[in-house]
Amino acid sequence: MSAPIAVIGPTATGKSDLALELALRLDGEIVNIDAMQLYRGMDIGTAKLPPDRRRGILHHQLDVLEVTETATVAAYQSAAAADVEAILGRGRVPIIVGGSMMYVQALLDDWEFPATDTRVREKWEAVLEREGVAAVHAALRIADPVAAQTILPTDGRRIVRALEVVELTGRPFAASQPQRGVPRWNTTIIGVDRETAELDARIEARTESMFAGGLVDEVRALIDRGLRAGQTARRAIGYAQVLAYLDNEYDLDHARERTVIGTRRYVRRQRSWFRRDPRVHWVDGAEPQLVDSVLAQVISHAD
Repeated sequence: MSAPIAVIGPTATGKSDLALELALRLDGEIVNIDAMQLYRGMDIGTAKLPPDRRRGILHHQLDVLEVTETATVAAYQSAAAADVEAILGRGRVPIIVGGSMMYVQALLDDWEFPATDTRVREKWEAVLEREGVAAVHAALRIADPVAAQTILPTDGRRIVRALEVVELTGRPFAASQPQRGVPRWNTTIIGVDRETAELDARIEARTESMFAGGLVDEVRALIDRGLRAGQTARRAIGYAQVLAYLDNEYDLDHARERTVIGTRRYVRRQRSWFRRDPRVHWVDGAEPQLVDSVLAQVISHAD
């Protein structure tokens, strides 16, 4: 068995632990597909598995960016695909794990990205900076109403990208999106979820653990490394809330509460996105024999 296994799904369902067990059973290596875990120093707030808990399993696409750099789907796709190919070349099993929605689809559906134009992008970035996210979202509603409905009105970077693509191609943003077919490398896609009340409790417990474990100090250290200048890192759930706390926008308890709320909202988006993909084999993260159940799904997919 050498075809990759992708372990995806909502935050806090237990994907990392499952991926590690699969890698141990199958002589695999892990390829991260969580956009925020790409950043060096963003460890506590992303629930990044510490090196001493990786049980000797090689991990790829962790700690490859500085917080001042912008994470992009296209750059990730190229680098992660090279990692998967190299792992397969070694006769080992790539275990792709994470929950960043567009990153998953870009990698597994071999997304061909439309061209970019610095002049056009900078024009819309200037509008975003000068007039705010509401202005660029209003422009998108005129240029591509469907895209405006599907992109969060607070996601300034993605709105700007959609406006850029529409202007360059003359076609709706959706026309550049990948089409789902047989997953690249014939990857088995395993979706991990849990009952909502249980997952809510896990999110609360994990958030408490992050704050108790030094998240505020981690953010302070990252500020010294340029976190505030980063376009993507500073917006990560948990980090954005701690930055607001450090800026005296609200107290620490409220920062914790906003982190829980933000995580739950993100989980709803992940569920909506991943549940639309009929190729995903869903499992309950609380299942006692989870690893055996997943391996049975993998064997069934291979047959």
